[in-house]
Parts: sequence; C-alpha cells; structure tokens
Amino acid sequence: MLTVHKMQFSIFLLLWGWVLSTECRSHQQGKEIHEIYKKGSPILKRSPDITKSPLTKSEQLLRIDDHDFSMRPGFGGPAIPVGVDVQVESLDSISEVDMDFTMTLYLRHYWKDERLSFPSTNNQSMTFDGRLVKKIWVPDMFFVHSKRSFIHDTTTDNVMLRVQPDGKVLYSLRVTVTAMCNMDFSRFPLDTQTCSLEIESYAYTEDDLMLYWKNGNDSLKTDERISLSQFLIQEFHTTTKLAFYSSTGWYNRLYINFTLRRHIFFFLLQTYFPATLMVMLSWVSFWIDRRAVPARVPLGITTVLTMSTIITGVNASMPRVSYIKAVDIYLWVSFVFVFLSVLEYAAVNYLTTVQERKERKLRDKLPCTCGLPQPRPMMMDGSYSDGDVNELGHYVSENGDKQDRMMMQLTLGSERSSSRRKSQRYVSMRIDTHAIDKYSRIIFPGSYILFNLIYWSIFS
Repeated sequence: MLTVHKMQFSIFLLLWGWVLSTECRSHQQGKEIHEIYKKGSPILKRSPDITKSPLTKSEQLLRIDDHDFSMRPGFGGPAIPVGVDVQVESLDSISEVDMDFTMTLYLRHYWKDERLSFPSTNNQSMTFDGRLVKKIWVPDMFFVHSKRSFIHDTTTDNVMLRVQPDGKVLYSLRVTVTAMCNMDFSRFPLDTQTCSLEIESYAYTEDDLMLYWKNGNDSLKTDERISLSQFLIQEFHTTTKLAFYSSTGWYNRLYINFTLRRHIFFFLLQTYFPATLMVMLSWVSFWIDRRAVPARVPLGITTVLTMSTIITGVNASMPRVSYIKAVDIYLWVSFVFVFLSVLEYAAVNYLTTVQERKERKLRDKLPCTCGLPQPRPMMMDGSYSDGDVNELGHYVSENGDKQDRMMMQLTLGSERSSSRRKSQRYVSMRIDTHAIDKYSRIIFPGSYILFNLIYWSIFS
C-alpha cells in the first residue's frame, strides 16, 4: 500500500515539474516577443527605401519631397517661358565627306519654378551640381539633326544649377555636339557654306513650353580665338522658327547659324598651280621637232597621267555628289587641253608620214635628166615662144636645120614643167604641216588664258 502511494507521489512530482518548465519557457518566449516589439523587427517593421537617398539640408529647404517634379511648372496653365543663351567655346572640325560639323558650347536655360522658391534674408542664390538635376524638372532640350553629342564629365559632370529665392532657375551644361550640315559644293573650293545648330524641346509643344532666345541676337557669344584651318568664320547669328510634326504638333526651334568661307590658297598650291603647269608643259612639244617621236610622245603621256592623278586626288577627299563642282570644271578643261596637245602631235606625225610617202613616190616617177641642159624657171606651162626656143636650142631661123633638136628640148621642157608643178604642190603641203605646230603655239596658250579669265571672273 505504501509502495503504491510512493509511486503516485513520484508521478505527481514529475507532472508538476513538467508543468513548471513549460510555463517558464512560455514566459521567456513572451518576454522575447515583447522585446522584439519594443525594439522593432526587420520583419514586422517597414523597411526603408534604399533606392532613395536621404535629403540634404538644402533639398529640405527647397521642399523636394513636397512636390511632384515630373510635371512642368504651372501644369494646366499657360506655356512656361524658357530662355536660352549659348556661348560657343570652339568649332572643332568641318567634314566635307560626312557633311557635318563638331561644336563645343555652353548651353544655358532660364525659367521660373515657384516650387523651388525658398525663404532667404539676404536674397542669395544657391548653386548645385548635377545631382539635384535628377530630382527636379528641367527642360528636355535636344539637338535636331545631331549625329553625336555628349556632356563633358571631367573631372565631374559639367552641369550647374542655380536657384534664386523667388524660384528663378539657371541650368547650364557644357556639351559637344556633331550635327549635320547640308553643303553645296557647286562652287568648291571657291564656296561659302552656311550651317546651323538647331535646339528644340523633345516632348513639350508650344502650348506647354515657349522656347526663346533670352537676349535676342546677343544671346549668342563666341570666343574670339575660334579659327579653322580651311575656313574663315564670317558671321554668327540666331533665329527662331516653328517646327511642325504631323503626329505631335508645333514646337519652338532655336537656330545657331554661322557662315564659313573657304580659304583658297591651299587649293591654289595643291590643285590649280599643278594643273596649270601640266598644261603649260604640254605646250613644250610644239617647239620640239616633229620627227622627234621619242621626245614628244612621252611628254604628252606624262602630262595626261599627271592630270589624271590630280583629278583622282581631289575627288578622293570629296563626297560623291551628282553635280559638277567648280574645281572639276577647271581640272577637266585642263585635261582636255593636255589631251588635245597629244592629238595635235598625232595629226602632225600622220600628215608628215603621208607627205614623205608621196615624196618618195614622186621621186620614183621622175626620169633621169643627167647631163641635159636645165630649162628656164619661167617655163611652167610647156608652151614656148620663138624667142624661147632660140635660147634653148640656139635656133636662129624658124625653118633651119636644127628643128629636131628644138622638138627634143620642147619635150624635155614639158616634162620638167610637170614635175616642177608636182614639186610645188608637195612643198605647199609640207609648209602646212609645219604650220600646225606654229599655229598651236598661239592658239593653245591664247585659249587657255581666255578660259582662265572667264573661270575666275565667274567663280571668284
């Protein structure tokens, strides 16, 4: 009986110990949960937005978080005016082949955003770098017809934002842009080119954003040291126009126009003078003997090949346009003069060969007159008077004994007269072949000088 009571007491103690241990664990867990609620848990507490950087004191002063800067200032009201001025730092290059230009400039925007106004006792503005630009509204300007552009980032992004206490904003950035320029090379290299850099808002039409030059034509400033190797910068000026897109509407567009006049001296040395010297060198063959074939033929071929090389070199640095340029006219006319000098010698050589062939045939047909007395030079038609016969045949009376001798002299005189007429015709043809070179010495230089006078009076 006692044994049974001891067993029951033992079981009771075990159960009581288990209950006490369970309550202790529950109390401990409750305490830990209370501490978690008190301190805050990463699971139960809302995690902060790690993508949003904490506001600086200046941004808190501007109340950046109190406004929606994805909308333009004065949304729903009239268009916001945005003034622009530009300072051109450099005009880096002009490419005729790609028909573009590269320019580095300071682009400044001016507008008023009352959401950025802040209290100030001394009316002093605040200046920020490019980090604040990403948090507020700025005009979405872009360069029309640009091929490449970038904002300079050495040593930091070349962006500046200045805010006045009344909300007026100046937004400035340093940009290098490569833009298209439609060039007309019909007068190259005596040409003048006009290029323009066009600035426009990408999203806002004229109903939302009014883009204008802040100070008119004085809004464009240039560095006096800007210069180009091939061009003389004649003028910079500004204009404003409206651009229409059928799907979106009308946009304000600002133009930076500049006029360039090409320096001609480089092309005079590299193109015009060599071409002129080659033409003059081709005229030297007119003073070389027509039988000197090894001298005249290489001279003509050399000048033709040199002119071809000059034409190829000029066109290699130019775009493949479908119209004739001024330099093409000069070079091709010079090429024609050189080529005609070669043809002139070909004509002279051919006529000389024909004359020599006829002379050879004529000598073969002439009879041998060795030892016979020569007739008088005046015998040209084969008819003789009585006095002439008396002189040739020593004939005194008209019916004397020497009548047979007279008839022989008459026959000989007739043959000699015929051969002399043929010889005279040959000499006449021979003089004509010499005259071709003689006239070419005058006609070729005179024609080329006349062409130069007309050419330079039209294109210069």
